[in-house]
Amino acid sequence: MPRQSPSLDRATPELIAETALSIIDRDGPQALSFRSLADRLGISHATVQRRCTDLAGLLDLCTDHLAAGIPEVPPGTDAAEATGIRFRALYELLVAHPGLAALRGARPWLGPQLLARLTEPEVAAHMAHGMTAAQAMAAYRRMYLLTLGCATFVDHRSPQENATRTRTALAALAPESFPALTGHVEEILPVLADHEVFYGALRQLIDAAR
Repeated sequence: MPRQSPSLDRATPELIAETALSIIDRDGPQALSFRSLADRLGISHATVQRRCTDLAGLLDLCTDHLAAGIPEVPPGTDAAEATGIRFRALYELLVAHPGLAALRGARPWLGPQLLARLTEPEVAAHMAHGMTAAQAMAAYRRMYLLTLGCATFVDHRSPQENATRTRTALAALAPESFPALTGHVEEILPVLADHEVFYGALRQLIDAAR
């Protein structure tokens, strides 16, 4: 049986994912490549490719590594509370790594960690409370898409920059044509990066699913 190379031994999936995420978080999503990753790890480009095959495989590895941070909710936890715990954790992971979400785009998250820690328990809990499988998946998808949208389409790392850009854009509007926007700028701006927009909407969806 051929012996595995020492560089492949060092390039564990966990180390590859952690290193790729550090590149994305520090230098931006455009900085990630097999070559930049291999250089950072001190291994060959081919070794990284053997672990991940292609960029899609690398992104899948990163997302499933993050999904391992979604807590396993203890049995017996109230269903609504459990749902809140899981989706808040997913939201916080996405907000902490916006570059990864940008790279993945609309690609589905189907790794074993996400399916085991979020999708399966959520769908099973809804079905246990009387929903059909289709209804349970629809309820799950509403919360999942809400979470992705609130985390991905807001730059939570630069709220002041967001506010400045928005203020400039609103200042260019004709007040007579846009009275609601131009007349309430100071009230509108804090809402743009307010996490409560997500948390409040999630509570509403949980209550509706009940």
